[in-house]
Amino acid sequence: MLDALLDSWDRNNTILVNLLGAIPDDALDLTAVDDSPSIAALFMHMHYVRLVFVLEDAPDLAQPVPDGEWQHERDRARMTGLLNDSAKAVRDAVKNRIETGRQMELHYDHPILMLQHLIWHEGYHHGQIKIALKRAGRPIDNRLIGPLTWRVWMNKGPR
Repeated sequence: MLDALLDSWDRNNTILVNLLGAIPDDALDLTAVDDSPSIAALFMHMHYVRLVFVLEDAPDLAQPVPDGEWQHERDRARMTGLLNDSAKAVRDAVKNRIETGRQMELHYDHPILMLQHLIWHEGYHHGQIKIALKRAGRPIDNRLIGPLTWRVWMNKGPR
């Protein structure tokens, strides 16, 4: 069961990184509504939140947390690397806490709830990103984004 749960987290990160890769460079400044964070800032926020929860709930496995939550990074390769790194930090923290039988330090009745919370959180921001693109008249075609998102969840076997 743990392998399937960790696989769901890995798939979630794959979807997020795939979404980032599908957004045109000149669209990273778009926002869902006036005064909301840019698409780039939303990706950096998700990276930040992941690392904060690891710090708060499994401090022995924590990585350095960025100075700011809403940074506007423009380097897509760097953002991808950061998202992959923070996804691994979350995965390692949850796996460690389950395998060692240790509770999370601050939040969550069970380590798996951290995964569920972060998947929900990132799905929420995924929607904001797609709304920002639609609002600007630049939606991502479902024929392009479907295989990069929904199919990642539903496909059997290696991705």
